[in-house]
Amino acid sequence: MRRPAAVLWDMDGTLIDSEPIWIAQQFALVDRHGGTWSHRQGLELVGSDMHKTADAMRAAGVVLEDTAIIATLEAGVMEALASSVPWRPGVLELLRDLASSGIAAAIVTTSSHEMADLVACSAPDGTFTCIVGSQDVSRSKPHPEPYLEAARLLDVGIADCVAIEDSPNGLASAVASGAVAIAVPNDAPLPAPGSWHVWPTLQGRIVADLEGLVRSR
Repeated sequence: MRRPAAVLWDMDGTLIDSEPIWIAQQFALVDRHGGTWSHRQGLELVGSDMHKTADAMRAAGVVLEDTAIIATLEAGVMEALASSVPWRPGVLELLRDLASSGIAAAIVTTSSHEMADLVACSAPDGTFTCIVGSQDVSRSKPHPEPYLEAARLLDVGIADCVAIEDSPNGLASAVASGAVAIAVPNDAPLPAPGSWHVWPTLQGRIVADLEGLVRSR
């Protein structure tokens, strides 16, 4: 049976249920600057580059530069994650099965490398082999570079990798890279079915399920 060379994980909304934390921080920041924000605006930013988020914050009334907006939002999210990491259903079980099967796992995120490292350190020891964060690439999702960089760091072929995502930008990145893409819906509305597989949840999923997708390609 053909096995995946590696499993490449999006972080926010896929590994962890952090989107509500991000949106809460967006509300707080806009409110401090006397602007207005909505849950819908927050959902529209799921999977987006942090600079796009900064642009949206300024349009909503935040009078800060990109670096200050990004640092403020990430500091609030990291403070919340430091006390508790909200893993999505089935994630830890699948990560343990990957580790026991000797299949590498990586985090590929538009968030900072530092934040991803905090999440990786909360996972079982030895779970993640590498991290690709926002500072590690010149072009973020939906460009394929983040996933291609993860495959390069792991020294594996991207066509033999599985990428797990929850957002339109992330799926576009994964599909364009050539990985086998899986969408696990969460908060962000996903486009109509395309060149990816849809799993409603990761609960009950094991390595054999991933092998089946790679083999069917």
